[in-house]
Amino acid sequence: MTGITLVQGDITHQRADAIVNAANSSLLGGGGVDGAIHRRGGPAILDACRDLRASRYGRGLPTGRAVATTAGELDARWVIHTVGPVYNAAGGDPSLLASCYRESLRVADELGARSVAFPAISTGVYGWPLDDAARIAVDAVRGADTAVEEIRFVLFDDRAHEAFAARLG
Repeated sequence: MTGITLVQGDITHQRADAIVNAANSSLLGGGGVDGAIHRRGGPAILDACRDLRASRYGRGLPTGRAVATTAGELDARWVIHTVGPVYNAAGGDPSLLASCYRESLRVADELGARSVAFPAISTGVYGWPLDDAARIAVDAVRGADTAVEEIRFVLFDDRAHEAFAARLG
């Protein structure tokens, strides 16, 4: 049985087998969670991402997919990078956002990870409404067929924590 917990704080300070990165498709770092993970994890993560770009993902990682690298100096074994969809005036594709969570758990299973820390994917600069993103995330992980024992949502502020808590309630 997979346990789901909520933590308010900085995902880069979490101890887990795998930390999920809300990456951009380039895999080469950026702002928000992505930038924080690259900064705290050190150059080994960027080097591994560059290797992925040079080999399997020359055009970048597609939205909704996930891939793992070393976690560098983070207190984890792996970083699982996933690219969330952008929400705009026309909305966004909820199946792609759900896929980020399912694909990350699939990769975690392939690695043998037992604990995974997730951010609230696509809720920052990608603009996904927090309540809807929380619903999609919680439904996706609850419905996933995974051997991961602990799924932890690491939420940066009160608003995000409250939105996820309401969905888990």
